[in-house]
Amino acid sequence: MGKNDMFCFNTKEYLNTFYCILDQMIQEMTTANLTESISNNFIVQMIPHHQAAIQMSKNLLKYSEFCPLKTIASQIIEEQTKGIAEMESLLKSCSCLINCDKDLCLYDRRVCQIMEVMFTDMEYARATDSIDANFIMEMIPHHLGAISMAENALHYEVCDGLIPILESIISSQRQGVRQMQCLLRRLGY
Repeated sequence: MGKNDMFCFNTKEYLNTFYCILDQMIQEMTTANLTESISNNFIVQMIPHHQAAIQMSKNLLKYSEFCPLKTIASQIIEEQTKGIAEMESLLKSCSCLINCDKDLCLYDRRVCQIMEVMFTDMEYARATDSIDANFIMEMIPHHLGAISMAENALHYEVCDGLIPILESIISSQRQGVRQMQCLLRRLGY
């Protein structure tokens, strides 16, 4: 197998794995066990979202030689592993905070809109011969979805312990989007 053949094989394997991770994330986020608690609902949908980011980042690290992007992928793995642990530790206590029907309806409606855009943008992200560019074009809408979901949750009464997690998601993922947009320009996209 020549160098070009290996390159194409790696890109194909990378993309196949990405689409499997995306499909699993969509399935888990859309079938999460929702309750009358916005705090609970955010957590049970964000955990599979974070898990997908970790898996997508590990997938990138198998193929990438681009050090700045490998650093970002490693940070995603570290930050989102920590975020999952924090959300899991809060799940039981945060689920006790029940929201009114009107707030639940408005929250859920917006989450559905956010997820639809995020899933579509990730599924139809431009696929190139560059695994690094592909990862960035897939991860930016993933991050933007998390930012929008966290901002949406902050419009409603949520568990006090969840607020710093929401704020952290917004700030860290905004920074991640800016960094990835700069790297995408460096890669010529």
